[in-house]
Amino acid sequence: MMPPVAKKIPTTRSFHGDTVVDPYEWMRDKTDPEVLDYLHAQNAYTDEVMAPTEQLRKDIVREIKSRTKETDSSVPFFDRGWWYFARTYEGKAYASFHRTKSDERPDPSVVTDGEQLLFDQNVLAEGREFFSTAGFEVSPDGRFVALGIDVSGDERFTIRVTNIETGDVVDEAVTGAGYGMEWSTDSRHLFYGMVDDAWRSHQVWVHALGGEMSEDRLIYEEEDEKYTVLPYTSRDGQWLLLHSSSRLTSEVRIMPAAADGEMVVVSPRRDGLDYSVEPAGDHLLIVHNLNRADFEVATAHLGASEPESWQPLLAAGPGERIEGVSAFARFAVVSMRSGGLPQLRIIPRDQGWGEPFVLPSADLSTIDLAHNDYDTETIDYTLTSLIQPASVYSYSVPTGQTVLLKENEVPNYDRSRYVTRREWATAADGTRIPLTLAYRADIEPDGTNPGLLYGYGSYEISVDPSFAVSIISLLDRGVVFAFAHIRGGGEMGRQWYDEGKMLQKKNTFTDFIAAADHLHESGWVDRGRLAAEGGSAGGMLMGAVANMGGDRFRAISAVVPFVDALTTILDPSLPLTVGEWEEWGDPYHDPEVYEYMKSYSPYENVEAKEYPAILATTSLNDTRVFFVEPAKWIARLQDVATNGEDRPLLLKTEMVAGHGGRSGRYNAWEDQALRRAFVLWQLGVRQ
Repeated sequence: MMPPVAKKIPTTRSFHGDTVVDPYEWMRDKTDPEVLDYLHAQNAYTDEVMAPTEQLRKDIVREIKSRTKETDSSVPFFDRGWWYFARTYEGKAYASFHRTKSDERPDPSVVTDGEQLLFDQNVLAEGREFFSTAGFEVSPDGRFVALGIDVSGDERFTIRVTNIETGDVVDEAVTGAGYGMEWSTDSRHLFYGMVDDAWRSHQVWVHALGGEMSEDRLIYEEEDEKYTVLPYTSRDGQWLLLHSSSRLTSEVRIMPAAADGEMVVVSPRRDGLDYSVEPAGDHLLIVHNLNRADFEVATAHLGASEPESWQPLLAAGPGERIEGVSAFARFAVVSMRSGGLPQLRIIPRDQGWGEPFVLPSADLSTIDLAHNDYDTETIDYTLTSLIQPASVYSYSVPTGQTVLLKENEVPNYDRSRYVTRREWATAADGTRIPLTLAYRADIEPDGTNPGLLYGYGSYEISVDPSFAVSIISLLDRGVVFAFAHIRGGGEMGRQWYDEGKMLQKKNTFTDFIAAADHLHESGWVDRGRLAAEGGSAGGMLMGAVANMGGDRFRAISAVVPFVDALTTILDPSLPLTVGEWEEWGDPYHDPEVYEYMKSYSPYENVEAKEYPAILATTSLNDTRVFFVEPAKWIARLQDVATNGEDRPLLLKTEMVAGHGGRSGRYNAWEDQALRRAFVLWQLGVRQ
């Protein structure tokens, strides 16, 4: 079995006195028949090489199915007089969404008189190879539901508005919209975001229900290419906010949520000032970093103000990072991090703001605020870990009582059979890197276990412990699963992020390698049986560690990997590029950044040596990471690397999908099974 040989057409790139000849840049055009033929040939080669795993993949899909309650419903949440919930059905790939009126939280497993269907994704997806939504919004008067629909995977949406009572579609005029969709208070207008050719959310428009898109009115345009803008309404529904932000700086505009409201800038942008705004009745709650790198919560009057006048309410302490605040009529909930893990902190409100207190959680768990009505006296929140299925709790602020509303039912799963724990690796510069492990309870750190190490490490995004059914298929086969909470992410605060970006980006990669070394040296994983996985920017991590420390890994699963980073960041016309200059640096104008990025960008640094077995998965319509990046990377690896047949270098391209892969839960199960089977096969793990 031999991989298809990619032809070479030299393309020259010259910057800062450095000239690079790229033989595979010709693959960029996804409409070129030769490109498509090449991708299909790579898919055929991957299918052929992966043929020995066919039964294993079927087994994993069957295991995922056996641990999924296919006919199920979500915990209802209350909003403006209605209880909203979702249902799934055995044999159907998507959920349907419903609402009902009730004096108390209803049982969504029972269909009641007066229940209304908002929309059924299975019906909307009929006849389509791909289907995804951007969330839905119900009008303030309760008559209409607006839904963003994507049928290609490029994350550009058609807004579909339906009369809930009749089911009639009343508006489908807005097409090509980006994220961000909100109703005006009169329920007759929609605010929505638009993206430019570089997929930057740069405009906010207002659309009259039933009107033509050509009649829509632009209410704001973000002209600075480093910034994006998104609209959102306050929790009480009275205010529309436009949040403009780059990686380092933000600016918020506020206006009454009416089609003709007057807009006010809360505080003009100033370099390095990052803030977000939450209306809290007669004043604002603002999360900002004016005085503290790890942010604080402050109060301010409605309208424009100077940051120096904002009054402190809650500041991050040592080892903490405040991420956001949600205002309710009787309290506020602060989302933050403490000791590397998520935390919710409640600030009660009576005549003023009271003493904050922490909402109870659990060790090595992730806690998230669920949807809650503005006037609620209780807080619904979710709790999960690597071994605890997602559970929804309700906490009463007046009484302090906590009630479990629902733990996701996982058939054929016994939590007592598994263990989760925290470990610490030591980076090259002495920094302690946290890892979260999960494994079967009978596993010992005796140096014989297979392992899978997952990482991300970019954009201050935290990889927090959460339950996934497909991981159980690994644990049951004796695999030790680990998250590496490396720098560049947000797990340990803003400094953790700062030390893994720009001209310190290599810390992200060396931290991950240090985490692999720790798993080896501590005995948790056999030195020859460790695999790695990461997606998107985490896929770039995979490419970088394959070059820098590939001898630590037997196999690598790179999901929609950002592996041709320098080429992308050098082209301002490509999606997201200019805004990314505050994350990676600006190699277009800065020769130091150019040289630094060239020294780690995975595609630039492929060598003639043995690599781990690699499976790169991508999608033709991915807007965030173009398919051409993994296509070029695998072509170069297949041409240069010295791997034998036992360490294949594979590319799998979905021809109708986006950044998240194929749509629908059954397709997702098959995609997960492919990646899991590849890892197990390479680690020598059988049933």
